[in-house]
Amino acid sequence: MSSESSTTRIVLIRAVNVGGATLPMAELRQIATELGATDPSTYIASGNLICSPPGDPAEFDRALERAIEERYGFFREVISRTPDEVRTALDAHPFEIIDDKYSYVYFLVARPDADKAAAFEEKDFGDDVRRVIGADLHIRYADGAGRSKLTAPAIARGLGVQGTGRNLRTVRKLLDLTEG
Repeated sequence: MSSESSTTRIVLIRAVNVGGATLPMAELRQIATELGATDPSTYIASGNLICSPPGDPAEFDRALERAIEERYGFFREVISRTPDEVRTALDAHPFEIIDDKYSYVYFLVARPDADKAAAFEEKDFGDDVRRVIGADLHIRYADGAGRSKLTAPAIARGLGVQGTGRNLRTVRKLLDLTEG
C-alpha cells in the first residue's frame, strides 16, 4: 500500500446542509486545505470529504470541528475513518440488503458502552433492525430513514455517543472515490 493511500481519510461531518446548518462543499474543501490536508474532494452536499490530513487524524477532526463552528456558528461532529476501516464496516453489515437506500452504516465518534449498546438493540423501533459492531451502528430501515423513529437524537441518547449515518450506496461511492 502506498503512503498516500495509507493517509487518506474519509471524513464525515454530521448533519450539514439540513435544518439551516449550511456548509458549502467548496468551502469545506478550502477549510481542509487551510488545515493542511492535501487532495481534498467532496461527494454530494452532505458532509462527505476525502482528504489526506496532516499528522494525527483525530487532531485534524477536532480542528475541522472548531473551524466549522468558528466560521458558520454551528457545531457538528467530525468522524473520520481510513478506507480500510470503512470497507470493514461495509463488509460487516449484518443484515440482508434489500435496497441500499434503506441500509446504513452509522459511524460513531467512539465505541459505545457495551451495556448501552445491548440495551439500545433491545429497544422497540418497529421493523427497523440495528446492531452495534465496534464503533459503527448498522441499520436496515423498513420504510426508509425519513419515516423511522430510529433518528439521530434517538441514537445519540440510546448509545451515549454521536455519529453520522450514510446509506450503503454512499458508503460504496466514497470507497470507490478513494480507490481512484
